Amino acid sequence: ANYGPNPICKGCLSCSKDNGCIRCQHKLFFFLRREGMRQYGECLHSCPSGYYGLRTPDMNRCSRCRIENCDSCFSRDFCTKCKTGFYSHRGRCFRGCPAGFAALEELMECVEGCEVGQWSEWGTCSRNNKTCGFKWGLETRTRQIVKKPAKDTMPCPTIAESRRCKMAMRHCPGGKWRRPAKTKDKKKKKKNLMERAQKQHSIFLATDKTSQ
Repeated sequence: ANYGPNPICKGCLSCSKDNGCIRCQHKLFFFLRREGMRQYGECLHSCPSGYYGLRTPDMNRCSRCRIENCDSCFSRDFCTKCKTGFYSHRGRCFRGCPAGFAALEELMECVEGCEVGQWSEWGTCSRNNKTCGFKWGLETRTRQIVKKPAKDTMPCPTIAESRRCKMAMRHCPGGKWRRPAKTKDKKKKKKNLMERAQKQHSIFLATDKTSQ
């Protein structure tokens, strides 16, 4: 029987009073809605969240997305919109973007990020552009940007880093090694203290002799 006046039968070609739509009008999608133990058919212009429209010669149907954490999909295995908190990448949904891809927050998508090469060997230990004359210096290594990101707003990883190193040659050939300024200042202060102490001691001895 056709229960056209019944709201549950809207868009149906044939309808059951208990089970709703059985067949839909042309271009509409048949969707089997489940509510607890009950289920009934509906005819919709577009499929609800978590489903996609599958067109067949027999009847268009709403088929469930089989992709985890997908909100809407283009086909069974290609998600077009992920659930809140998940990033879309090549038809799948991820909590975080895969290696080599950066998160585009405004669209919740993973796009090609900045790709860098391997680190070079550590460079020569130097300080103030000199490879001698100091005990400690810095050595640096670098890596090249192989592929720039799709958007300039996405930063690239560090392409240069330095670390403390010990000079191979503390004394420069043919030159006199100089102590750092701090060491010189300490020696000068110590010398002044010694001289002051000796002077005070001399005054004390002279005063002691006079009193005798």
